[in-house]
Amino acid sequence: MAEYIPSTSDWVREQVELYEGSGGTQGLTLRDTGLPVIIVTNTGRRTGAVRKTPLMRVADGKDYILVASRGGAPKHPVWYYNLKAEPNVEIRDETLVQSMRVREVPDSSERQRLWDIAVAAFPPYQEYQDKTDRLIPVFIAEATA
Repeated sequence: MAEYIPSTSDWVREQVELYEGSGGTQGLTLRDTGLPVIIVTNTGRRTGAVRKTPLMRVADGKDYILVASRGGAPKHPVWYYNLKAEPNVEIRDETLVQSMRVREVPDSSERQRLWDIAVAAFPPYQEYQDKTDRLIPVFIAEATA
């Protein structure tokens, strides 16, 4: 099994430790927003190490919508490139842990539908899109079993 390398970002590392250390019963919201998060576990494309990222919980039925916003920064988050290189992930949603496969949704009516769901769940996504020149990537995570 690959080595887990925690994030260099204090809040990300602490959120993952609290969420997973409690078995999915604590640390379930993004900082002080009260909005739910999931933990996405993926493989680092360069290191091959296990990486874990808390992302906003945006559901589309049994699937999850993953938005690579990085707060509207000019560049994609590192995890975006990891998912492009290795689309098999594990998603923890509270106490439920499941293997899933992600795919990036191209600019299309499907992407717009998913984007609208994401913005409804976390309105700042639209502000992030408005402040960056890049089209913020949207992934859909679907169960593999």
